[in-house]
Amino acid sequence: MKIDIDRIRTVTPDTIIADMVLFHPETANVLFDIGLHCFGCPSSGVETVKDAAGVHGLDINELVRTLNHIIGN
Repeated sequence: MKIDIDRIRTVTPDTIIADMVLFHPETANVLFDIGLHCFGCPSSGVETVKDAAGVHGLDINELVRTLNHIIGN
């Protein structure tokens, strides 16, 4: 499957965790620091940022802002 790079230029709630970390490895540190170790989980290939935030009780808007800040968008 070809990954559409335009989908991950900016993180959205629907961004797949594995895609984000693949193209923006600096986001892994953010995820790890806040207790989201999902980038190493087998489900990261289908789990979205929104899914991860929901499971861990995080504010999705704040998480998206933080991740976009890290990747420079």
